[in-house]
Amino acid sequence: MITRDFVLPQPHGRLRGTLRIPEGPPPRTAIVLVHGFKGYKDWGFFPWAAEQLAADRHAVVSFNLTGSGIDSDPHTFSDLEAFAANTYSREQSDIARMLEAVQGDLLPRAPDRVGLLGHSRGGAGVVLQAASAEASGSPIHAVVTWAAVGNLDRWDEATREEWRASGRIFVMNSRTGQQMPLGVELLEDFEANRARLDVKAAASRVRVPWLVVHGSSDETVDPGEGRALAREAPEARLVLVHGAGHTFGAAHPFTGSTDALEAAMQATRHHFRRHLRPD
Repeated sequence: MITRDFVLPQPHGRLRGTLRIPEGPPPRTAIVLVHGFKGYKDWGFFPWAAEQLAADRHAVVSFNLTGSGIDSDPHTFSDLEAFAANTYSREQSDIARMLEAVQGDLLPRAPDRVGLLGHSRGGAGVVLQAASAEASGSPIHAVVTWAAVGNLDRWDEATREEWRASGRIFVMNSRTGQQMPLGVELLEDFEANRARLDVKAAASRVRVPWLVVHGSSDETVDPGEGRALAREAPEARLVLVHGAGHTFGAAHPFTGSTDALEAAMQATRHHFRRHLRPD
């Protein structure tokens, strides 16, 4: 397998990514992986997942959103101001830019078919992107979401008032112990673009084959959110992984796969084989 790191500029930051390409003829298909909130491309299962998919002869691209908080050190939240400045609209811009690069000159050859895989809030981002791609004619051919957030409106009114008054709130990263800032721009972006950022409504506009994978014991995003997304989408299929939590038993540092993670990946590989390589 050929592995190459790259950096793409964005008006609001840099997209740091990793490209994995199987040996041999250039792949005809590509998959873009999107991490979630407080995640990044080298967290936990992401490198493993990328390698598993590349083993099926897909070109696989994983990347850090510009607001991930990760800069040149791939495992350290060293840019908390970038994290604070992040918005949902910026995330959509980042995913669209990565798709543009994949369909441009990032790969040895432009892929015939492209898939998206997103985890948690990255899953919501993938749903929004797939819905907008359907309207614009952008070539996305298959989607998989793992433990996807079904609703981006996750704050009560007291939190909103505090947020507006102080300009930012903080969320604890239980792994690193960091208090991670969220600028009020995130709230303002959501409130100004509520209809465009409605994940459930977007799900109803996704027309490509979509696999919704969710742990039945997810402690972070209720499995009901996965069920609701699958009900909305005409081409969605729901796979509930029995007993699995939000990360399917994986942690960071990654110490190996789990039964739940293997089940999620087996279903994912089958979905992409079927819909990205129908021959």
